[in-house]
Parts: sequence; structure tokens; C-alpha cells
Amino acid sequence: MAQQKLYAGAKLRETRTRLGLTQRMFAEKLGVSLPYLNQMENNNRPVSTGVVLALAQEFGFDVTELSSGDAERMVTDMREALADPVFADGAPPLADLRLAASNAPALARAFLELHRAYRQTTERLASMDEALDRENSPARPSPWEEVRDFFHYCDNYIDAVDRAAENFARPHGEARDVVHAAIETLEQKGITLRSGDKELRRFDARASELTISSRASSATRRFQILHQLALTTQSKLLDATLDLARFQSEEAREIARIGMANYFAGAALMPYGAFLEAAQETRHDLEMLAERFGASVEQVAHRLSTLQRPGAKGIPFYFVRVDQAGTITKRHSATRLQFARYGGACPLWNVHQAFERPGHFLRQLAETPDGVRYLSIARDVSKPGGSFHAPVRRYAIGLGCEVTHASEMVYADDLDVTKPAAFEPIGISCRICERRDCHQRSIPPLERRLTIDPNSRGTLPYRID
Repeated sequence: MAQQKLYAGAKLRETRTRLGLTQRMFAEKLGVSLPYLNQMENNNRPVSTGVVLALAQEFGFDVTELSSGDAERMVTDMREALADPVFADGAPPLADLRLAASNAPALARAFLELHRAYRQTTERLASMDEALDRENSPARPSPWEEVRDFFHYCDNYIDAVDRAAENFARPHGEARDVVHAAIETLEQKGITLRSGDKELRRFDARASELTISSRASSATRRFQILHQLALTTQSKLLDATLDLARFQSEEAREIARIGMANYFAGAALMPYGAFLEAAQETRHDLEMLAERFGASVEQVAHRLSTLQRPGAKGIPFYFVRVDQAGTITKRHSATRLQFARYGGACPLWNVHQAFERPGHFLRQLAETPDGVRYLSIARDVSKPGGSFHAPVRRYAIGLGCEVTHASEMVYADDLDVTKPAAFEPIGISCRICERRDCHQRSIPPLERRLTIDPNSRGTLPYRID
């Protein structure tokens, strides 16, 4: 397989400027000609292997900084920002975004910061969030938000962790009982597995005992065993990945460590290649996939949203989990659909109706204000505590993709995706939704003037100008 070419002109210019070197001096130290350096700095030529080695040897440069990952994340972030309804006239082509990320990263970051400031001003979506007086400055996210954004900017796909989990589950490409292998591996480390009835999972390092709740479902127990396996055997890999993320606080780093271990557990339970093949074969039937891989429906839906491996991508899905109050507790989108950063989501979205029909998959054809159409499925998820007095946690999960992928989804069968009237109008949240005639609107949009006539009353007690 041909190696991907590395274009890092902006990083080379930045490095040379920081060192205070002219192009000629820099070219001499790198062992290349002046025209060749000029072409690399302008992204007309890729950075050669010799230049990479010279950067490391001459300047002690961390060559991982030349990776195109930052540029790709920046492109993804710009695409997300440009999906905002404020850019309704159309977004620049993808090629232009890649040029901006590669050749003018400072300008791209400035655009993203400007859009972020705009979002922070306009997306005060829940009254509780409005009342919160955050100790940190608005420009600095909370540790939880920082980790959430990290996974989002990675497209919810962590390649090194995903491949390590796949290699454990299918060594040399051969399938094996991954949970049995995990238990054997833990035992070889001197760790004893026990059953309990209190905490879902508890590891006593001093006694080398791992206790898993016997009240949890089989899928949950399997997942928790694999989670502990990741923490026990993959610490170096997790630390290396966390180092690259450069979180701003120790709290964010430790939250991310849990997320990485969860990621490994899901990827080991549902190895990438085998799971992608099964998903395509079953046309993404969540129940069939859950039974085949010994996972829960929620775990399967979440795993589907991570199938973004370069060269072997699955359908771009969004995945979301909400509680009974409508608050989003998990979210990720590889689509153009954006979620409210704070508070709840549009009440017209079928994920809220899932609580009304427990045990059923609800289907919805929906259209967002930017004109993009989606196929959305939703289902309630109950997590019993295992005893009469134990509380039952209830959520609803939503999974969806743009309607162009509907033919690959079993849930699109017998739906007429060619009929515009079949698509229900939904938004992101009332505070930033531009729809004027929504019968479920709870509050006016932030940036629209209102006309209030005490002698007239329609669906709303005001008119949106």
C-alpha cells in the first residue's frame, strides 16, 4: 500500500521562523536546495523522509507535529461550523477547506474561534446553563466538554486504540472468544475475577481482584471486563494517546482515560473489520448485530458511529443518548447534523418519543433548517439495577444518517424517501432555530425581533419578524 504523502508547509515555515533562520540557512541545515525548500513550504511538494530525519537530528523536532491529523481535524471542524444555518448560502468546497487548513492554519483557527464565540453567544439553550456562573473563562471548556470535543475532532475514531483492540480480538486475523481471552490475560497478570452485587465494576489493586456486578446484563459484564483489560494491559498506549491530546487539566486527562478504555472495550467486543462487514451484511440491523457480537443495542449503535477508519469507512452516522428530561448525555456526529452544546434537543425529534413506546424502534424522516435530510431511528434503553429497591435508569438512543445512505439501512424499507412531504422539519434547539411556524417552539430565537399583539393569538403568543 502506498504511503500517504505528507504536506506540512505551514509547519515548516513556523519552525524556520521560530528558529530565526532564513530559507537559505534552513535549506542548508536540512540538506536540500533552496527551491526545493520553497516548494515544500508552499505545499507544492511533500516533505521528504530526509527532511523529516534532518528536522529530528538537527533541531530535535518532534516529527509527530508534522502529522496531517491536526489539519484533518481542522477541516472537520470547519465543515461542522459551516453547517451552521448562519452560512445558509452555501459552504466552500472541501478542497478549499483543505487548502486553508494546510496553507493558512492561523486564519482557519481564527475563523473557528470566531464561530465558537458566535456559538457561545447564541447557543444558551437551557435555563440552567444560563444561570451557571462558570469559574473558567468562556474560552476554556470544562474538562468534560474538552474530552467530548477531543473525541469529536478525532471523528470519534482513535486508530491506534482501535487497531490494538482488533489485534487482541482477532490475533493473526483469526477470531476467538474475546472475553474468555481477556479473563485468561487478567489471570496471567495475577488478577482474580469475582462476582459482586454492589458496584458495577471495582478493581482492588492491592488484592488483585476484579469484581463485576452479577446483577448487570451479560453485555455489560463483558464490556466491563474488557474495560479493565484495557486499563491493565494497554496503559502505555493510552498514555501515549493522552500525551498527544495535550489536555488542559488532569481531570480531563483522567476522564479521557476512561473514555479510551471504553473505546478499547467496544472495539474488542466488535472488532473493526468483522463488525463493518457484519453491519453491511445485515444492513445495519442493530438487534442482529447485538446478538452476533454479544453486545447491547446501545453498544452497537455507538460502535457504528466510530466506523471512520481511513480507507475503510462505514456510513457516517450520528449517535445520541438523551435522558427523560431531554438532556443529551452522549453525542457524536460524523454527519452534518449538529447537536445543541448545552441542554436539550428539538422536541420534534423522534428520540424523545422513544420513551412513549418502550421496546420499539421508531423511524423518522427528518429535515433540518439547512435542507439536509436524514433517516433517524430511536429506541428506549432501560438499565435495571437488579433488585426491587435498585433504581432503573432510562434513556433513549438515536442513530441516523443522511438519507442518501437509506438504501443501506434495513430501517428504510417501505419508507418513501423521494417524497418531500414525508420529511418532518426538525431543528437543533429552539434558541437558534429559524423556523417561524413551529408548533412546538418553547422560546423565541435569540436573534429575531418579535411582534406582540395582545388582540391576536395564534399558535404562539408572538410573531417572529
